[in-house]
Amino acid sequence: MPATASPITDIVRARYSVRKFHPTPLAPSDIRGVLEDAQAAPSNCNTQPWTVHVVSGAARDALSKELLKADEEERFSSDFSFSYADFGDGAYLDRAHDHAATVYGALGIPRSDRAARNAHARENLNFHGAPHAAFLFMPAFGDGVRVAGDIGMYAQNFLLSLTARGLGGIPQTMLGMYADTVREFLGVPEDLKLLFGISFGNADLAAPANSFHMGRVPLEQSVVLHDTPGILDAQ
Repeated sequence: MPATASPITDIVRARYSVRKFHPTPLAPSDIRGVLEDAQAAPSNCNTQPWTVHVVSGAARDALSKELLKADEEERFSSDFSFSYADFGDGAYLDRAHDHAATVYGALGIPRSDRAARNAHARENLNFHGAPHAAFLFMPAFGDGVRVAGDIGMYAQNFLLSLTARGLGGIPQTMLGMYADTVREFLGVPEDLKLLFGISFGNADLAAPANSFHMGRVPLEQSVVLHDTPGILDAQ
């Protein structure tokens, strides 16, 4: 860390996606605090376009059961495109492949073992054992891009607040593959679209699924500077 690092810098760089949780529920004060921190996110014209449903306890277990059943019956109902084909055939697809190789490598699952890979993927539908899950819904404003950006900022606040409290979370696009199932279970109207979910709780630090953190590409691959000298060569 740089000598000038602040607490928020530490929190941002410490955050990672937790893939195995302890089942013990969080204190209500922690959940409320995370939601209040998330609510402070910026949004276009202060529209605050997020509607968030949190499941815990019996509701969490029942929804997980419904999601697993929908998966078994191949009742997919994404509100938004979800496919490796969306990444194209360049750097983004390469990063997605590297991500998969890192996860399955840490778990000791070879590429050829489709059954084990599918079983791990289905852990998303059991919220990776987390005691809580939040589902982030968005209204249909225009083409939805700005609204999705707003909800992304809400989610980042949510995840950083978890990290600041010594807790963990994971944003899960896969939960959005069963939007109709989730809406029906939670009583959410059709005009609210499910962007993704976040499972959260206390991380099981001894689990192999939490034994690694994903890397990031260097700034040179994602930042273009104009009349802003001394940045990319700074350490």
